[in-house]
Amino acid sequence: MEDFLDGWGLSLAAFLPAAGAVLMLAIPRRMETLLKVAALLATLATAAAGVLVTVWFDFDKAGELQFVVDHKWIDVIDARYIVGLDGISLPLMLLTMLVVPLCVVYSWNHIPEPGNPKAFLMLILILETGMVGTFLAQDLILFFVFFEVVLLPMYFMIGVWGGENRQYAAIKFFLFTLFGSALMLVSFLALYFLAGDTPVGATFDMRALPEAAEGISRGSQIWLFAGMFLGFGIKVPMFPVHTWLPDAHTEAPTVGSVILAAILLKLGTYGFIRIAIPILPKAAEEWAPWIGLLAVIGIIYGALGCLAQTDMKRLIAFSSVAHMGFVMLGISTLTDFGLNAAVMGMVAHGLITGMLFFIAGSVKERYHTLEISRLGGILSQAPRLGWILGFCAMASLGLPGLAGFWGEFPAILSTYNPAPGLPEETFRTFMVIAAVGTVFAAGYLLWLFQRTSFGVPKEEFETMAIRDVTLSEYIAWVPMLILILAIGVYPNLIFGVTDDAVVNAVSALGSG
Repeated sequence: MEDFLDGWGLSLAAFLPAAGAVLMLAIPRRMETLLKVAALLATLATAAAGVLVTVWFDFDKAGELQFVVDHKWIDVIDARYIVGLDGISLPLMLLTMLVVPLCVVYSWNHIPEPGNPKAFLMLILILETGMVGTFLAQDLILFFVFFEVVLLPMYFMIGVWGGENRQYAAIKFFLFTLFGSALMLVSFLALYFLAGDTPVGATFDMRALPEAAEGISRGSQIWLFAGMFLGFGIKVPMFPVHTWLPDAHTEAPTVGSVILAAILLKLGTYGFIRIAIPILPKAAEEWAPWIGLLAVIGIIYGALGCLAQTDMKRLIAFSSVAHMGFVMLGISTLTDFGLNAAVMGMVAHGLITGMLFFIAGSVKERYHTLEISRLGGILSQAPRLGWILGFCAMASLGLPGLAGFWGEFPAILSTYNPAPGLPEETFRTFMVIAAVGTVFAAGYLLWLFQRTSFGVPKEEFETMAIRDVTLSEYIAWVPMLILILAIGVYPNLIFGVTDDAVVNAVSALGSG
């Protein structure tokens, strides 16, 4: 089994969803149940491959790449098919393999208009291949291909199944992301040619590039980092290139919002941890204070944006800007503690905000509106739905004992002692501003919960029979709710896996 996993394990994990999408082409569109079963089996097979890899993963060597596959791919540009798994990519791969099957389960009775479950479910499977592949790729060109694979499926998901302004939101999402990706690709190509002037030689191999970058001048590194900064920063998204996110979330169908919040945003932060910082450490030191500044601006701006919203989904979208600010703040410290906090923040945000978007979708289905002023009394009409919303709101605001606490508190704490060479006073100022952001978070989340769930239903809904949580919703939500609690009580589920790999990632900075 170990020999099989060494050769095929990660490739199966990445490409099984795409194979499922290809097989679904042969199923007629009218056979809706069979299409749903095929999509679910494809995602469950992918999850099974992920579980097998995890069982055979050597956690004592989590800092090293395991199950590495290195084959020729595109010789003419020296691109190779290299995949590998370590303690940073493992939690994010498993998060993807958890969320996507749950999205398929939720979609069982929630295929958005205009119907067509075949195309909708196939897009979800292609998205999963792109997301898992991004977390496993160890070659810059391979990484870029997987990074871009997610773009078209999400564009169509928003543009076809979205809300009233879906075309505007889809085009905005596409153009923003494509612009950042173009600059990121230019940086990758420049890095390849500059590495050619070093003893390592021209390569896209992410394992060899840190050594090659030692021979690249500080000035060149700063410009290379700038291109990656924009490419990854737009995907996060960081302030001020975040404006595509509220529109995309507001217009996307429920499952699209969940995948976007839970996993797609993490591709940007993962890019910083996996590529930008280990390969370009000199430039990372120059850019770190600016990353920290934009992160804390995003935290406060996102929170104030939440307080100004009248739409439930749009409020949750702006909360993502704030919460991803905490992740970027941890990354900006360039310490192992800060990067561990960032990975924890990525997982916690994925679970909690994914759940909030699931709940928002179910509220929309029942009340046919997400206007906060029209909602109220959910606890009296659908008490289980109301209490689940309350649980997730508490987790999102960082209540100790739930995962959101470990997504915020360590990131704030890490700024007290940034990496050597970074301005301590500046980062401690960031710490204070970020701490104020947690107060705002409590304000907008408690306000949302109080306005939507307490009191009595508005007159237009008081005679309606509102259905409480259904079986498919329970199946989709319970695993995420359990993990939010489990990670909150025992955060070493994540920290214990990521620590060694994060230490290796920052070792080039001398702060591991």
